[in-house]
Amino acid sequence: MTDREGAYLYVVKCSDASLYVGTTRTSLDVRIAQHNAGTFGGYTQFRRPVELLFSEWFDRITDAIAAERKLKGWSRAKKLAFVRGDFASVKKLAKRKSAVLAKRISSKLSS
Repeated sequence: MTDREGAYLYVVKCSDASLYVGTTRTSLDVRIAQHNAGTFGGYTQFRRPVELLFSEWFDRITDAIAAERKLKGWSRAKKLAFVRGDFASVKKLAKRKSAVLAKRISSKLSS
C-alpha cells in the first residue's frame, strides 16, 4: 500500500499543552514538519512546536477521517487515555455525565 491509498490519524501536543487531532496522506514526518513550520494556517500555527503523541495508519482515508471526527469530540482526558493505550479509562470516560446524573436522580426518587 502507498500513502496515497490510505491515511494516518495523528494526535499532537502543542506548545500550550493542548491537543490537536488530524489526518494526513503524506508521511508523518512531513506533516509534523509542516505543523512546526507553520506551513498551513489554523489551530497549530500559533501553538508551535508540536510533538507527535500518537499515530495510526488506515487503509482507507474515509476511515481515518471518521476516526479523526470521533476523537475530536472527545475530552482531553479521554484523548490522553487513548494515546496511552489505557482503554479501561477510555471506556470509563466514555460514560455520559448526563446519563450518570439521571441514574443518580432516578435512584434517589425511587428510594
